[in-house]
Amino acid sequence: MQSLTTRQLPGRTVRQAVAKGQLPPGAILQDRYQIVGVLGVGGMGSVYQARDLRFPNVTKLCAVKEMMNLATDPQVRQLTIQNFEREANILATLDHPAIPEIFDYFSEDNRSFLVMEFISGKSLEDLMEESEAFLDQADVLEWSIQICGVLAYLHHHKPDPIVFRDLKPSNVMLDLHGHIRMVDFGIAKIFQTGERGTMIGTEGYSPPEQYRGEAGPASDVYALGATLHALLTRQDPRLEPPFSFVDRPIRGVNPDVTPAFEAIIMKALSYGVEDRFANATEMLEALQLVGNRVTAYGAGTSKHPVGQRRTGHLAAAYQISPDNVVPLWSFKCEDEIRSTPCVCGDKAFVGSYDNNLYAVDVESGTFLWKYATRGGIASSPTVAEGRVFFGSQDGKLYAVQADSGQLVWSFSTQAAIYSSPRCQFGHVFVGSDDHHFYAVNAQSGRPAWQIDVGARVRSSACVGEELVYFGSEDGVVHALAMDGNAKWRFLAKRAVTSTPALTEGLLIVGSQDWSVYAIDANTGWSAWRFRTRKPIISSPAMAGNLVYIGSADGSLYAIDLSTGQLAWSYETDGQVTSSPVAHNHAVYFGGVDGHVYSLDANKGTLRWRFKSRGPVPSSPIAFEDLILIGSTDGHLYALPA
Repeated sequence: MQSLTTRQLPGRTVRQAVAKGQLPPGAILQDRYQIVGVLGVGGMGSVYQARDLRFPNVTKLCAVKEMMNLATDPQVRQLTIQNFEREANILATLDHPAIPEIFDYFSEDNRSFLVMEFISGKSLEDLMEESEAFLDQADVLEWSIQICGVLAYLHHHKPDPIVFRDLKPSNVMLDLHGHIRMVDFGIAKIFQTGERGTMIGTEGYSPPEQYRGEAGPASDVYALGATLHALLTRQDPRLEPPFSFVDRPIRGVNPDVTPAFEAIIMKALSYGVEDRFANATEMLEALQLVGNRVTAYGAGTSKHPVGQRRTGHLAAAYQISPDNVVPLWSFKCEDEIRSTPCVCGDKAFVGSYDNNLYAVDVESGTFLWKYATRGGIASSPTVAEGRVFFGSQDGKLYAVQADSGQLVWSFSTQAAIYSSPRCQFGHVFVGSDDHHFYAVNAQSGRPAWQIDVGARVRSSACVGEELVYFGSEDGVVHALAMDGNAKWRFLAKRAVTSTPALTEGLLIVGSQDWSVYAIDANTGWSAWRFRTRKPIISSPAMAGNLVYIGSADGSLYAIDLSTGQLAWSYETDGQVTSSPVAHNHAVYFGGVDGHVYSLDANKGTLRWRFKSRGPVPSSPIAFEDLILIGSTDGHLYALPA
């Protein structure tokens, strides 16, 4: 069969033109496909627009992809042909409206040709380059959902999954009806677990494992994340340092992007395969839920009056599966977060080991202000009367304005403050590593009294109606009257870093002697004792008749408040130094294994868990339908309750 006619063209034949490069307009292939023009040029040949002459009464257009085989080595020539045939074979097995239909395949001389459906429209790269402003988030979100749908089809293809391997804006078309069409399956490959190959893909869009010759469904997820990042920021990843997306957050360039959409994209761009969505189906579910929220409530960050924020079902919508929870937003500090955040009005406050106290918008995670100290902040802030109180490793207790971050006063102790302040009855109660416990006037910052307890005080105070309770590192639980005089002392066998909790006349507290104690709040006598397998730093939380507390043995325990008997326990893969919080029939806590956990409060069964990039000694706080918690990866996360 003759593939190139030798009919005369002005000044040269088709074969003469072919010898010099591209096929000229008017050239006819297989006595059927008449070249109209060039659609694109690649390293191996060109893509042409052609007319199918078997439809003489209508103009039926098609796309003809050409591969020029100029290798002199016979084995290389044969391998090149096989690769081109593989694309034809893959396309021939696919049946999806977003994937071009294949009509014909043939080879002649040094060229092979693939004839496929012609798509009228523009590539996403063209749309990005033509727009002087950022592309609309709603459009990009809709495109991402459609692309995920195509990738999900490929990743679940039978009998074997198919990995696209070269997703980027230039390989995604938007047709005249607004539908996504995927083009250039030249390096798509049937996925076989454990198989390695050569590095194939596009620099900047390809994930780390693809550079090692390994590609799986999660590799396409990364490439989609890179594509969306480029569309929303107009930053070409081919011109940026490799794998630097984490240093280039989308909202830092384009603040109109919602935190939830950014969080999904950044999860897709995780360096480690295990930290991404496992495949396009998981990512599609997350995108669809974000799409529903944007459609219902409008793109961008909404500002609701106090008391009219969001309802529980909105945050719950981001809860995809037990191991696939997408943060509504995350805020990045410059160092670890080990303290517990607090919320007042529309602001969330958290301290970091980068020496700063941060205020962020609780709806969006947007930075509002920060106050710098001279030491890391492990002390958790508290808010009262429009002021934020917190301690620092520089030995000072600070009071700053909640709305502006302006300093009101500071009070100096003689050592670092790890204890978290408590404000009640017009005073701030806090301990210090200088062995003292302080009551400081909340308005003036002047000390009302102080007491030397003989050891570091890293426990935070529990303030009752008449007494203040706290632990010290010599193993003593202290009960002080409001004037600072000692009421009673309870002696554990090791340090009491845990913060006591008060309920129904009982004081519950953990100790590094591996025990949880229930102490009569008025007399200091022990009511019961529960023993774990390792030290306890976690502070107790209570709901109903259960006490929840973590242990360095890796478990969270639920203990019957009345009897001290075990109700249930849940084991993690690391220590639990985080203090749990009980909220709406669930209990939440962080683990040194890097997860944030949500358990059924009554049964101890897993509801969901979220994986951060570092240990989570921070304790969560529940606010409406949000769980706020920090991680040693430097992020403050807003997770669905």
